[in-house]
Amino acid sequence: MARKGKVAVIGAGFYGSTTALRLAEYDIFDEVVLTDIRDGWAEGLALDMNQARAIEGFETRVTGKTTGADGEGYEVLAGAGVVVITAGLPRKPGMSRMDLIEVNAKIVRQVVENVAKHAPEAVLIIVSNPLDEMTALAAKVSGFPTARVLGQAGMLDTARFSFFVAEKLGVPVGSVKTLTLGSHGDTMVPVPSASSVDGKPLAEVLTETEIEPLVTRTRNGGGEVVALLKTGSAYYAPSAAAARMARAVAEDTGEIMPVCAWVDGEYGISGVYLGVEAEIGAGGVKRIVERDLTASELAGLREAAEAVRAKQADVASL
Repeated sequence: MARKGKVAVIGAGFYGSTTALRLAEYDIFDEVVLTDIRDGWAEGLALDMNQARAIEGFETRVTGKTTGADGEGYEVLAGAGVVVITAGLPRKPGMSRMDLIEVNAKIVRQVVENVAKHAPEAVLIIVSNPLDEMTALAAKVSGFPTARVLGQAGMLDTARFSFFVAEKLGVPVGSVKTLTLGSHGDTMVPVPSASSVDGKPLAEVLTETEIEPLVTRTRNGGGEVVALLKTGSAYYAPSAAAARMARAVAEDTGEIMPVCAWVDGEYGISGVYLGVEAEIGAGGVKRIVERDLTASELAGLREAAEAVRAKQADVASL
């Protein structure tokens, strides 16, 4: 099998390192680059991952690199086609995603400036929280076309929703299809009209009263994990989503995925980064996919857009 291209992951915490390993194990890239500001940390993890190659049977090379505040080490990104940015602090119990905004805005700004300098053709996948705001900030700082800057949220939220529905019904998770749009957080918009179990509309399988707590649990999905862990936040499901997005870009699959993308006219919403379905391939977002929403789903999406728009404007000034 032909391996080609380079993908990079910035930030080698649990999220970043798990994403890098998933990307390496796909065995479709020449090289996976992992960077971190802790001295030797990314190099140590890369060495460990490379030693798994003989066991798991993948040939993708993993390169670790320590980066500095003044841009040292970022030259390792040269030629990367996709860069996943996980840099930033994770949530602590009781913290909302928005509590992280100021500290993570500084980190993301600095990272994106360096990425844009060394990998000017890359597609950026942002996973730093608060997600929608950091994606908008990355687009502004990089100056990249909006199609090449997207955020990971919808796939994770949708996966959580699907899991909760499957658990409630005691059915295989593969038989459940769900969808969430809007923002990653309080104004998340679950789309029951686009959700089904074994091909049957969700509304025929569960009552509205049964669906509502699953929606609430999905909306608080990250917080539930944070509260249980006490330190750190979710990374197995989030990294799976980010890696799948990176793969769709690298292999130009044209898969339709719920992602945080630039919306300009779709659903009557303009000029904001928002969770929508998009066709993902080479160059990032090929197009936004509009589906027929119910009146209340559409109203929820427009409401989410306005809430996110106000916060994105605040972040731009940080």
